[in-house]
Amino acid sequence: MKRYTGTSLILRIAIGLVIGAILGVTLKSWTWIGIMGSMFVGALRAVAPVLVFVLIISALSSGQSKLDKKFGLVLFFYMLSTFLAAAAAVAASFMFPVTMKLGEAAQSDTVPHNVWEVLQNLLLKMVENPVSAIVNGNYIGILFWAAVLGIGFSKIAAPETRRMLQDASEAVSMAVRGIINLAPFGICGLVFTTVSEYGLVIFKDYGQLLLVLVGCMMFVALVIDPLIVFIYLKRNPYPLVFRCLRESGITAFFTRSSAANIPVNMELCEKLGLDRDMYSVSIPLGATINMDGAAITITIMTLAAANTLGIHVDVPSALFLSVLSTLAACGASGVAGGSLLLIPMACSLFGISNDVAMQVVGVGFIIGVVQDSVETMLNSSGDVMFAATAEYATWIKEGRADDLPTFLGGKKKVEV
Repeated sequence: MKRYTGTSLILRIAIGLVIGAILGVTLKSWTWIGIMGSMFVGALRAVAPVLVFVLIISALSSGQSKLDKKFGLVLFFYMLSTFLAAAAAVAASFMFPVTMKLGEAAQSDTVPHNVWEVLQNLLLKMVENPVSAIVNGNYIGILFWAAVLGIGFSKIAAPETRRMLQDASEAVSMAVRGIINLAPFGICGLVFTTVSEYGLVIFKDYGQLLLVLVGCMMFVALVIDPLIVFIYLKRNPYPLVFRCLRESGITAFFTRSSAANIPVNMELCEKLGLDRDMYSVSIPLGATINMDGAAITITIMTLAAANTLGIHVDVPSALFLSVLSTLAACGASGVAGGSLLLIPMACSLFGISNDVAMQVVGVGFIIGVVQDSVETMLNSSGDVMFAATAEYATWIKEGRADDLPTFLGGKKKVEV
């Protein structure tokens, strides 16, 4: 066990990935291997709401929460990057226009039809029963009720109560570390399932659409987001970018759920030396509103539908679509395929009927094994990157540049 835990987690995940791919090609009938992936994702989804709820209550009850300018900067980064991602998707769609084959319509009773419905759903989720919010993984509701209870405890709780809450947060964090240590087995099962079920057939009919989607997401991940980090830190952003992609993006790619990746992101924030009071709020919030990949998916799929139907989209309309996609992406569910059900709302901007729009959603589910994986990787790694950027920028402004990690020019060694 010591040898296992003492080995780099990234190396262990890489080994699990390779083994899962080999087994997926050679032993497709061994479906029982996939249960490891389902158990891993299930465990992350189960513990994440409890972790967020307990951490926020503990942080606020101790009176040490630092929801100040740093938190406002994190929110600004989340919204700015999502809008720039949508704008990049518009540019990509204009430069590389694609069409799609529309087939059977997907069915759903929960498709929002306008921005007001998205915002209304967010407000109603905020006041959902706290127990239901934890059970259903509703992080807007979890954040709201944890903040209310945390502030309440900070006013009336005895020191022993605050200590109990801190111990509870430590216990849940320990459980999370145990689950993350089993990530190699989970990744092995997830890769096995993906390879054995899908193979490479999806590239045959939708290769061009996938290329535009994935290419745009990688451009945002490797150019636009690093540029934001560079502007605020005045340092080479790529060590931080690649660290987040490697330690958060890999698990997000295979779990395909920003919500399930919250424990992984919190673990990474701890390694990066970030303020726990800050990231315990900003990370779950990022899983809800930091949706670069979702904005890209909504924009490109909508413009592809317009191209397929021969609808001319001018630049002002496309820019308005960017704003709409940014707002809609904030309401995307943090689970696999959450952004796809917002496509009909964006399609309505160009007069595309709901029946046709739901066929576009159906195409999205077909390519989702790749599109949603890359989308979640971009979203989730960005949660940590921007939380770190906001905190490190504050340190630099306060003259604490030496506290930065060595890979950003500071003197503090962080866990690898």
